[in-house]
Amino acid sequence: MYAIVEIQGQQFKAEAGKKLFVLHIQNAEAGATVEFERVLLVDNGNDDIKVGVPTVAGAKVVCEVVSPLVKGDKVLVFHKKRSKGYRKLNGHRQQFTELTIKEVVA
Repeated sequence: MYAIVEIQGQQFKAEAGKKLFVLHIQNAEAGATVEFERVLLVDNGNDDIKVGVPTVAGAKVVCEVVSPLVKGDKVLVFHKKRSKGYRKLNGHRQQFTELTIKEVVA
């Protein structure tokens, strides 16, 4: 059984036991339980697919916060204008929250 859930404007495939890295959730503490109710699709595995209009009524995804702040890989942005001597290097590390999916309630 899996579900497609929208978390902070991004869509994720949620299955029980899987880990998700979502955009940083403010005020999240390690070990806390978080519920997401914007479930767009639920598949029970036996040709029973529920598609929401826009969401599936009564469905939710229950998650546990493993780590409230995880930094992603560094992305380097380099700008250069040739023959002018202009060079600029900028780095960025996105902040994520690590979640473990406990169950999908349909």
